Amino acid sequence: MEAPRSSATKANAMAPGLYLVATPIGNLRDITLRALDILEGADVILCEDTRVGGKLLAAHGLKGRLERYDEHAAERVRPKALALLAAGGKLALISDAGTPLVSDPGYRLVLEAIAQGAAVFPAPGPSAALAALTVSGLPTDRFLFAGFPPSKSAGRRELFTELAPIRATLIFYEGGPRLRASLTDMATVFGNRQAAVARELTKLHETVVRGLLADLAADPRLDAPRGEIVVLVGPGADPVASADEADAALAEAVARVGPARGASEVAKALGLSRRELYARALALRGQ
Repeated sequence: MEAPRSSATKANAMAPGLYLVATPIGNLRDITLRALDILEGADVILCEDTRVGGKLLAAHGLKGRLERYDEHAAERVRPKALALLAAGGKLALISDAGTPLVSDPGYRLVLEAIAQGAAVFPAPGPSAALAALTVSGLPTDRFLFAGFPPSKSAGRRELFTELAPIRATLIFYEGGPRLRASLTDMATVFGNRQAAVARELTKLHETVVRGLLADLAADPRLDAPRGEIVVLVGPGADPVASADEADAALAEAVARVGPARGASEVAKALGLSRRELYARALALRGQ
């Protein structure tokens, strides 16, 4: 059996490049062994807050050179980071919690690193959006992550109106002080869809509240929640085609493939009865 590699061997085995390292969203034990190896071997670790990054390293007995990389420091730090990559360095990027670039800084760094030919490696792991989706009780086969809604009601309702036709579970991040108003706007625009609110995921007071949007907007369990919260909204019902729309689709399909296949095709596309569509196709052909 091969002996365990030493820390020095692990560090030396890392290829030069930019590593996007997912970090715990609450419970500090939710980190991969590979993530620990990368953080130990990186020349520099870019992080949103060096205090948060330092706490993570200390919890796992690691030391590393941390440098702040948030929306305020990005323009100043990015040229130095790109220069390190150009020189063959090993750079890790972490957010305060979860997967980098998901509502966190880093997109421009990745874009420019790729443009200059640097290798970019994902080190996957925790994600608040995906963790909340799995426990929401909402459909998981199609989903759309929409980030933080605008802070003002008019902007939120405009965004929600744009997203309303999408037949997928919608995932938002929201801050505690705006949660109630945001849920109210969602209920107004989306209607009374099934939804879920997840907060403190993987922490001691982990809470997932499920129900209809209007009920969640008034739920006392969501009074004054702290921290960042994940809100998930289920897909709306498929729209019912009008008789004119069904006739138009049926006429086009029948002209191509005949009444039987045309009725089957339109029934599947519009969610209507094949038998009724076939009878309608024969009637249209008789006309």
